[in-house]
Amino acid sequence: MAAALTIHNLKKTYQSGVQALKGVSLEVAEGDFFGLLGPNGAGKTTLIAIVTGLSNKTSGTVAVFDYDITTATALAKASVGVVPQEFNFSIFEKVIDIVCDQAGYYGIARAVALPRAEKYLKLLGLWEKRNEIAMCLSGGMKRRLMIVRALIHEPKLLILDEPTAGVDIELRREMWDFLRKLNAAGTTIILTTHYLEEAEQLCKRIAIINNGKIVSEGLVKDLLGTLAIETFIFDLVTPLTEANEKLVAQFGVKKVDQDTIEMMVQQGESLSDAVAALSRLDIQVRSMRNKSNRLEELFLDVTKKPV
Repeated sequence: MAAALTIHNLKKTYQSGVQALKGVSLEVAEGDFFGLLGPNGAGKTTLIAIVTGLSNKTSGTVAVFDYDITTATALAKASVGVVPQEFNFSIFEKVIDIVCDQAGYYGIARAVALPRAEKYLKLLGLWEKRNEIAMCLSGGMKRRLMIVRALIHEPKLLILDEPTAGVDIELRREMWDFLRKLNAAGTTIILTTHYLEEAEQLCKRIAIINNGKIVSEGLVKDLLGTLAIETFIFDLVTPLTEANEKLVAQFGVKKVDQDTIEMMVQQGESLSDAVAALSRLDIQVRSMRNKSNRLEELFLDVTKKPV
């Protein structure tokens, strides 16, 4: 089975002298749901632009399903569908025309494109809007239209760059369900997102890029297992008294307010032991939760280290 994407020692230096990518090597397996994460300016968009032919690499190699993007450009491009961050279709065209015209760029006849467009527009809840001009669509509908357009040539690899930015929670969950089904049907997906809950929910593997270099990569469950510390929020049965406020401070527990405290639990420590320790201080816990998404804690941990 061919890798969906193979990148070796990829470098990109802009004319300004800025090094956006500093020797990135990465492999995405066919059928994977892969998350590419990183802070703003880390190199994610540059990497995607090179893979999709929108930007030239300085050096290194990139292959999509074994098609080198330099020597087999047309075949590589035909294997990829991309959903960019920004809307880049004409808002004065009808939805159906935006989708079918995109098919034409791949040599797909309109007679073939129309039933295919119907299929994907229905799957993403846009079929009733097919004859409306794009300007009349809501922001969430425009996002879905971008996905339909990227899928019209039925690529084996779909790259989504911040696909749910600005989308409400209900629509985001609907898009998650669609993407899961698409991946289960065999489409390899690469996702970039700043919603780390989204990456944890959807992705099997992730790579974190920072300052033009991959700083962490692997299965999500394995990477989360490396967390040295997790921070938990405890909601209390009764408010803290002045006496047990002083006691919890001695244990390194942070007071959030009279009814809530925050505690860091080291890797290997039992959460139940932490609750028992609080109980011995006459502090009863009503409920508890992670302070932040676990992937967020990992992300902050690896991106704050010098590269």
